[in-house]
Amino acid sequence: MSVFRIIFNILWFVLGGFVMGLLWWLVGLLCFISIVGIPFGRSCFVIGEMAFWPFGQDAVNRRYINRYDDIGTGTLGTLGNIIWFLLFGFWLALGHLGHAIVCFISIIGIPFGIQHLKLAMLSLAPIGKTVVARSAI
Repeated sequence: MSVFRIIFNILWFVLGGFVMGLLWWLVGLLCFISIVGIPFGRSCFVIGEMAFWPFGQDAVNRRYINRYDDIGTGTLGTLGNIIWFLLFGFWLALGHLGHAIVCFISIIGIPFGIQHLKLAMLSLAPIGKTVVARSAI
């Protein structure tokens, strides 16, 4: 892990990543209330970890990693993403978008704003995606 990634991740965590990561974990706990929501909740905890430390991680479609469709990348995944968007996705994306706007106000905050936009896009339709580590740049 590069020194810049470590520095950016620590700054991110202190300047807002902690709040959004906790929100992802709170939504994950809400999803665990029902048996149907358990897969959603598990994903929330994985994405919440990414929200704590986003530099050096990306969310990619599982179809590109596995080279075949699974239950989350097919029709049921699309249906799950629609339900997700209506229940939680819009609100999480709105939180990330608000943080991104605040970060874009200062020049120094632009890399953090970009990460918030990346997480906002992920929060709209997370089903069928997986979090992977990026190789060192």
